[in-house]
Amino acid sequence: MRNLWEGLSADGSRETVDVLAAGVGVRIERIVSTGQATPPGQWYDQDLHEWVVLLSGRAALSFEGTTDLLALEPGDHVTIPAHCRHRVEWTDPIQPTVWLAVHYRHDPGRLP
Repeated sequence: MRNLWEGLSADGSRETVDVLAAGVGVRIERIVSTGQATPPGQWYDQDLHEWVVLLSGRAALSFEGTTDLLALEPGDHVTIPAHCRHRVEWTDPIQPTVWLAVHYRHDPGRLP
């Protein structure tokens, strides 16, 4: 057994990603950011769908083709479809921003 809040990096100079569980077509991660953002000009374009919930801190995402930012606060969650190009514009530089991300393959032939 582990606790989701254990082992949060005291070093805010880098983002940490811990895989909490993984299986066929699914990966669950805890991501801890402290002021990190996606580098300029870079976009995430993932093969899997991603459902992400913000547990603490604050952040903003942007999606290719739109100028609007999606600001997230604790409890906010969003589903990002596979190959939807997106980026993290900013995360809270003062306190850790803790994300829980579920990456999954969608198989419409099976029940959820």
